[in-house]
Amino acid sequence: MSEFKFADLGGETTDELLSRADALCRSDRLDEADELCREVLAIDPAHAGALHLRGMVAYRRGEHARAADLIMEAISRDARPDYYFALGNVMAAHRRVAAAAECFRLVTQMQPEHADAYNNLGIAQRGLKQYHDAVQSFCKVLELQPGNGRAYNNLANVLLSLDELPAALEAWQIATEQAPSELEPRSNRLTALNYATGTTPEQYLDEARKFAQVVEEAAQPFRSWLVGMAPRTERPLRVGIVSGDLRRHPVGYFLESVVKSLDPARVELVAYQTSREEDELTVRLKPYFHSWESIAGIRDFAAAQQIRNDKIDVLIDASGHTTYNRLALFGWKPAPVQVSWPGYFASTGLKAIDYLLGDRHVLPQGEEHHFVEKPWRMPDSFLCFTPPERAPAVGPLPALKNGFVTFGYFGRLTKMTDVVVATWAAILRRVPGSRLLLKAAQLDFDDIRETTLRRFSMHGVGAEQLLLEGFSARGDYLDAYNRVDIALSPFPYPSGTTAAESLWMGVPVLGMHGDRFVSHIVESIVHAAGLADTWIARSRDDYIERAVAFAADAQALSGLRAGLRAQVLASPLCDAPRFARHLEDALHAMWDENLAQRLQTKQEA
Repeated sequence: MSEFKFADLGGETTDELLSRADALCRSDRLDEADELCREVLAIDPAHAGALHLRGMVAYRRGEHARAADLIMEAISRDARPDYYFALGNVMAAHRRVAAAAECFRLVTQMQPEHADAYNNLGIAQRGLKQYHDAVQSFCKVLELQPGNGRAYNNLANVLLSLDELPAALEAWQIATEQAPSELEPRSNRLTALNYATGTTPEQYLDEARKFAQVVEEAAQPFRSWLVGMAPRTERPLRVGIVSGDLRRHPVGYFLESVVKSLDPARVELVAYQTSREEDELTVRLKPYFHSWESIAGIRDFAAAQQIRNDKIDVLIDASGHTTYNRLALFGWKPAPVQVSWPGYFASTGLKAIDYLLGDRHVLPQGEEHHFVEKPWRMPDSFLCFTPPERAPAVGPLPALKNGFVTFGYFGRLTKMTDVVVATWAAILRRVPGSRLLLKAAQLDFDDIRETTLRRFSMHGVGAEQLLLEGFSARGDYLDAYNRVDIALSPFPYPSGTTAAESLWMGVPVLGMHGDRFVSHIVESIVHAAGLADTWIARSRDDYIERAVAFAADAQALSGLRAGLRAQVLASPLCDAPRFARHLEDALHAMWDENLAQRLQTKQEA
């Protein structure tokens, strides 16, 4: 490395100048930081520190390929562990997860006490579905730093992927205790509580309010907006959607046909993307938005200020407590009307969110006390399913060829509680020769397959009655429904997207009547598809009896299957123009109601 030079650097050493550049980079003054790095490189083109820092500037700009090139050049000059750590973060952001894992692994070899490297290695291993290795990495972090709340949160995420719900809930609780102001473990735990059989709506809401308290302590809500106070009759309502799931994801699937059908004279959409993940569905969605903004990596206040400056009338949270949520920015109240829909299924806990959009099935009279938000009911379903572009044709009823009935469930095994396993096992014992096809990504792992077989064997159901399959590409996944006669929805957390897909593939879904929003979702979908209460049981015993009765009438199942796709396509579940009119009406009515309240408050003042 070259000796320090002073004259060309204004009297500063390279170390001093790069220290200043590093501070500028951390303050997001990226152009200034880059300029200082280039000054150093003009004197010493091989300066590893300047190359590394230029790479970090590119990383913060989202220029991941360039960042990787710069940092790799720095490593070729000086193979320091902190450079490898930075390269791992760049590779992870660039979705080169295997490369990221290798970088972090090298750091742990060079610095065995580097807790952050083990943490990031675990995150990469989870992304590679190396769940057991990820558990070991997070345990190593906790060995080095027993009070590391982030590591407990990340460990809980992996445990949930391994279908270890009680252990995951415990780890999230510890994460919250270790880092009370961190929102991510609280959100993760709230989402997971919906899987837990013993959680009451009241207990859930209490936890959601605790989350909201942390948000409210950090936020200073706007009390005025730049949108004016008039009905939106002369111009469209400006509606922002905050989501990280505007891609191949249930939110994307349920939004696609709706945004295509909205009347631009009534609603003008603005997307606020909270993740950098995009795919072909993102490309299809973008033309239907007036503008598309990324707020990934932008702090909550800055994002809220941007939304306020964009003059948004109604802001929709499409994530709830799920991954990539930005509920904290809603605490700043950047829009006068804020709504939760369609990506969550319980209260966010935030008083700053005015409405929860649902329907009469998921928001029945008498359950309003489950929410902080005001329930708003759509006339049909609160969801509109976008039929897959290249779905396989609906095949004949498998039972007619097989001579036995095949039940199916294509969802997360975490929803398959002990009560559900006992119920499905009772059905399999009652229906001679029947099979149950379970299809879930978790079943790619031998230990989870063995655990699943053992759970059913405890109820007298042998492996010969169970068909266990792992992940498939979407086309093959949909085609697998052609091997199913009847789909079974679990409870209390039922099928949602998988129920709509099952119906589209001609397979009726048997569900259970619930006692809260999340457990009512299958009811909403089945009703919207035109199957009414026939396929919704009122109790566990009723669920078993209905399954047995449906299985006994192959001709009725065959007739239903033959016409079910056409029925679903003609139903409110897939009628995007009808749904779009209802959504426009709902958003305008929310605006008018909020406007009347603000005008009244202004008059009283």
